Amino acid sequence: MRVLTEADVHRLLDPGWLIPAIEAAFRDRYPFTIMPTRTQMKLADGVFLIMPCYDRTGRGLGMKLVKFNEAPSLPDDRVQATYILLDADSGRARLVIPANYLTDLRTAATSAVATKHLAKEDARVLGVFGTGRQARAHLLVLRHVRSFERALVCGRDPDRTRDFARKMQNEIGMKVESVYSRTCASESDVLCTCTSSKTPVFDGNMLRQGVHINAVGSFQPTTRELDDFTVRRARVVIDTYDGALAEAGDLLIPLKAGVIRRDHLLADLHELTKGTRLVRSSPGDITLFKSVGNALEDLTAAELLEKAALSLDSKPGTESSPTVIS
Repeated sequence: MRVLTEADVHRLLDPGWLIPAIEAAFRDRYPFTIMPTRTQMKLADGVFLIMPCYDRTGRGLGMKLVKFNEAPSLPDDRVQATYILLDADSGRARLVIPANYLTDLRTAATSAVATKHLAKEDARVLGVFGTGRQARAHLLVLRHVRSFERALVCGRDPDRTRDFARKMQNEIGMKVESVYSRTCASESDVLCTCTSSKTPVFDGNMLRQGVHINAVGSFQPTTRELDDFTVRRARVVIDTYDGALAEAGDLLIPLKAGVIRRDHLLADLHELTKGTRLVRSSPGDITLFKSVGNALEDLTAAELLEKAALSLDSKPGTESSPTVIS
């Protein structure tokens, strides 16, 4: 059994590989996977999630364990995750991965897949609500699918947001501005909501025509980042129907209120990547990808990490090789 470190994951998991791998997984592998809706166990200070996945064709088997902390002492401790990649025949663990960065990157890579298929080709301004790990990952990863010229970030704390914008500008080499909610919503061509907010983070009336939205922060039926007006205006894609209809408060709340109907959900990622459902029909359409997270994304990332670790082992003189436990 191999055990990776977070440093290994940062070094080995390349978003340039992960985006097409996740796209291919939803296009080709998804119909052959078994993914029960993730178990959500309410704890005194958060939520514990269990996310298994089995690919019947590729014999891929794995499970992610996640603790979501509602009031962490440090912002980066809000989500703590571990992934176990298993041998499908014996059930033995092949690879154990600290999965914080894996989760950040696979979520942003999935948003990148949706953005590739839904955002306008001439999108130049990337807007991000949030200043945490997911916000950073989306700023890093979405540049692989569109040629953004500047980014806008909006967070709850102005000082933290300005500091985050400065750090990200240095990291990605692109202009990153700290802005208010109204500006972020009204000037972005691609807009990502990466927050822990339980209520909408912007006024849907402010959105510009043609914007594409990736809503990734909310994953419980009673919480939302988007208001009714945004959801009603948008042409909606979800990662999976089962997951969205069980957990996506951004959609379940307006569905329950009668603001939208079930047929407002136009496609899942399998249908989008296969090209069997038309979503954007004109440049002025507002498109929305609502993500609640999916176990196939984690399995795909874990398999890429295993291949990268094996490749690393084959190179003589490589430092910081993954630990092997017999």
